[in-house]
Amino acid sequence: MGSVGKIILQRLALGALTLVIVSFVIFAAVNALPGDFAAAILGQGATEEAKTAIRADIGLDRPFFERYFTWLGSILTGDLGVSYAQMMFATNLGGDQLISITDQIGPRFFNTMFLAGLTAVIAVPLSLTIGVLAALYRGSVFDRVANVTTLSSISAPEFFLAYVLILFLAVINPLFPVIALPEDGMSLIERARITMLPALTLTLVVTAHMMRMTRAAILNLLASPYIEMARLKGVSPMRVIVVHALPNALAPIINVIALNLAYLITGVVVVEVVFVYPGIGQLFVDAVKNRDIPMVQVCCLIFAAAYILLNLTADVMSILSNPRLRHPK
Repeated sequence: MGSVGKIILQRLALGALTLVIVSFVIFAAVNALPGDFAAAILGQGATEEAKTAIRADIGLDRPFFERYFTWLGSILTGDLGVSYAQMMFATNLGGDQLISITDQIGPRFFNTMFLAGLTAVIAVPLSLTIGVLAALYRGSVFDRVANVTTLSSISAPEFFLAYVLILFLAVINPLFPVIALPEDGMSLIERARITMLPALTLTLVVTAHMMRMTRAAILNLLASPYIEMARLKGVSPMRVIVVHALPNALAPIINVIALNLAYLITGVVVVEVVFVYPGIGQLFVDAVKNRDIPMVQVCCLIFAAAYILLNLTADVMSILSNPRLRHPK
């Protein structure tokens, strides 16, 4: 366990370093975007002195690296700041009540995680089952239909799949609501019902990757000598795949599952916009439209952190599931 702990600490340190580098890239890219927030908040008729005063108030007149390290220090202390949209709202109304980014993003983050979790609960068992059955009945009608169906779903744009599901499951057969708007106090079942259409859309997108990787990893092991020995002993094909092949194929399967789970958090923008789902993706789109730099930076940083964390988790789980990776030679 000492070597495993050392490997995990090394991966965590590398992940933290990667996140710091990504934060710098995000800050530089977002601040390089065209547009002037001072002109947006004051209007086109604002004087240059008023614009200069606004930039001084929000710190845009300070040097680039000073602003970056100030922002990074605030992030590390848990202070995400205040969005420019809130500043604009308070300025227009003449008030001083500002809602912090933390308070704004908290409910949205919960909604996005709920959507990703519901999708994972559906997609992971479904893709593993289809992948195992496709490997078991390789070359059969089931295998061909599964491959064609999954390739078709992954080739179609997300918004197209969303509209197809809306047509069949909300318009022709009104099983689920078109607009996914969960509210506080909803029961788990009602929240899942409201979120089902965007979850099914994401399921169609991510199932193909996981199913095909499961099938390919299992088929790659079926020619191994120990699999041949199990067959010669009369072990049933299903037991050969589930008991002998699947455990040794976990490393690539875990990796592809983690990548798709990361996509569920970082790639939900289109789906959330289509269903007007109040998640981080929808908040990110609104922040980009409003040139809300602090909110865009925080959303991008959350996406990057989720992607890095899930990749680190997949890396560690792959090492734990494969003794050859724990003891490299």
